[in-house]
Amino acid sequence: MNAPLQLLALAVLMTGAMSLAWGWQRRHDNAGIVDAVWAAGVGGAALLIGASGTGAPATRAWLALLGGLWAARLAWHIWRRVRAEPEDGRYRALRAHWQGDQGKFYLFFLFQAGLVVLFALPFTAVAANPHAPGALQLALALAIWLAAVGGEGLADRQLAAWRADPANRGRTCRAGLWRYSRHPNYFFEWCHWFAYVTLAWGSPLFWLSLSGPVLMYVFLRWISGIPFTEKQALRTRGEDYRAYQRDTPMFFPWFPRKP
Repeated sequence: MNAPLQLLALAVLMTGAMSLAWGWQRRHDNAGIVDAVWAAGVGGAALLIGASGTGAPATRAWLALLGGLWAARLAWHIWRRVRAEPEDGRYRALRAHWQGDQGKFYLFFLFQAGLVVLFALPFTAVAANPHAPGALQLALALAIWLAAVGGEGLADRQLAAWRADPANRGRTCRAGLWRYSRHPNYFFEWCHWFAYVTLAWGSPLFWLSLSGPVLMYVFLRWISGIPFTEKQALRTRGEDYRAYQRDTPMFFPWFPRKP
């Protein structure tokens, strides 16, 4: 199956999945489900495109394995949080801004379905690669993937442990990786996309693989990641988070500034 057909099939499937997620959100008043379905959808895209691509079977198998495992961990992590906690403050603010308009929420969920298709573009580049990865190429892709997914998982666990302690309510997490970046989970999420750039080397669609890290950085830095997260943090933690902003690098990990 060529890339346009793969993306069309994915768009149809994600429209159905996000419609079901919107219905769940409507019943439970919790739009956080959209993040879990988005992550699962991107993993499903890796599986679909890996299975139906025209490139070397070994390359497509590695795409399906790495993309599927990454998404399974992230989707499960988000789902556990959505199931156990009240609606994320970002979505509560959106709900108040839209005055609970479910039509706007449905369009938002459909937009997220479109983003799954957009972020599947790097996978089409990998799946079209006619060459099986060489030993060095595969080793580099695995090293990037393991470091990125391991770092993101560690950051998520450190933040979850911090939030689970009632003594930390209203305070900003500065434990572990969070001492060196205000968003270490986002940083490692971004790094993860370079694994597919490595696997796509030699593909006639290699240039599409670059869209992964570029798009992820743009969305995290300026659109849906850091701006919304930090706005919510300032609403709930006020001056403590402002001090954190002054002392701690925003995205790329580095040593905190001395006050």
